[in-house]
Formats: sequence, C-alpha cells, structure tokens
Amino acid sequence: MNLEDTDNLTIFAPTEKGKVELKAGSTKLSAMALRLLVMFDGKSPIAAIVKRVQGARPGEIGEAVEALLRDKLVDIVRPGKRAEDDAASFFEVPVDAMPESVSAKFREEAERGEQSLDRSGYYISVAQQAPAKKAPNNGSKYSVLLVEDNAPFITAVKMLLKLEGYEVRVASSREEIVAALRNPALPDAILLDVNLPGTDGFAVLAGIRNHPALSAIPVIMLTAQANRGDILRGLSGGATGYITKPFEHEVLMKSLRAVLGLAHPPGKS
Repeated sequence: MNLEDTDNLTIFAPTEKGKVELKAGSTKLSAMALRLLVMFDGKSPIAAIVKRVQGARPGEIGEAVEALLRDKLVDIVRPGKRAEDDAASFFEVPVDAMPESVSAKFREEAERGEQSLDRSGYYISVAQQAPAKKAPNNGSKYSVLLVEDNAPFITAVKMLLKLEGYEVRVASSREEIVAALRNPALPDAILLDVNLPGTDGFAVLAGIRNHPALSAIPVIMLTAQANRGDILRGLSGGATGYITKPFEHEVLMKSLRAVLGLAHPPGKS
C-alpha cells in the first residue's frame, strides 16, 4: 500500500477482533502494526497518523496497514478517494475474458470440473478448505452476502442459510452490491452469481480481490455458467469455490463450512 497515494480523509478503526487482539497483548503482530492498531481510533485520518510515526523504514507503515486489513483487525470506516478504496470502482476493473497466464494447476482443476459436470449432469463444487476456523466478523454470527437477482432462488437460499444459522444479506443490482460492500460490517463469505443486471460476477470478483479491505473474504461462485472457460475464469480470478446450478443443498453448506473452517453448521457448533 502506497500511503503517499492514500487520500488524507481515509480513516481506519480496530474491529472487534482487533480490540480483542489488543487486550490480549498481541505477540503475532509486528511492532509497527501493533503501534498503528493502537493509533487507529476511527477519528484520525491516516495522513495525520503517519506524521506522528517516527523512524519507520520506507514502506513499513503501508505493509503494516495491509497486514492489519488482511487479518481483519482494522476496517476502513471512511474510505479515501482512490479507486481501490471505493466499492463503486469495482465496475471499472478490467477483466480479461480468458487470462493467458493462469497456472497449469487452475487449468487442470477446470478440466476436472468440466469432466465432473459431464458425468453428473448438473453440478461441480470446488471449495478451498480454510486452514483454521474463522471468527465471525461481527463477533457472534456468521454473515453471508448473497449476490443474486432471481427472486425465487433468493428466497430458497435465504431459508437454507438461516436454518443453518447464518445471517443473510442480499444484493441484486449494481447499486445494491456497492452499498453492501461499503457497509463496514463486512460479510464472512460471499455467494456470487455470474449473470447480474448491469454487471457480471467476474467483474465483481476482480474488484473484491483488488480491494485491500475485502480481498480476504471467501467468494463462492454460485451460477448456471458451467463450461470449462467460466470455471477457469472463476478459479484463476480468485474464487474460493465454484458451484453450478442446480445443486444439492448439502453441497452449498459443505462448501460454506469449508471456506470458513467450520466442522459443524454455525447454528449447531
């Protein structure tokens, strides 16, 4: 993060997770990250805080801010005017139809996905297992953002997720997506359709992965797009999982638990 390019109105504040880390006397954070975590009061702009930091090597403050955002120990409570700090800029991120530089690993995964679709006839599920259980962003209940515009499908998935113990939010249009991702109460996971009014899921995925405060959120593509090229675009673009419609209910629940590092449904653990 180049702090020279950061708008001086950008303000950071500790999350509940960050406050817990401070109270515990964190030993995993760098000295600079810990110092900044104390200084981020939700009122002082980053430019003012940088002026108060003495003896930092070039880039050290930016690295510390990135680490705090990545570990969800701080949130951006007032974004600056840089494109990458504003959710509205998601739709300005160019997305290649088919990246030429994707690794053989992704190409092999997409090939396996297409073969699985041919065999089963209706779905492929790919979900990366989180290395450890993730704590809910709001400190109590896991929140899932469903980005989808099909009303009957929204009703069905919302019911399933609520029965499993998740809090559910929905965004169905470009404007609603922007509003949902500007909300300081970040979702713990995102279920993302590809075909959306005014945009597409690959563009939204690219924006999320390029946004410093959102890049670590697990994103599961939930779509009828079932060909190898689309699977490859999703995986190489940073999707944590890829599920095609229609799907078995337990496929979705297992995938969500996998990306959140849960052994049991949140309402039963």
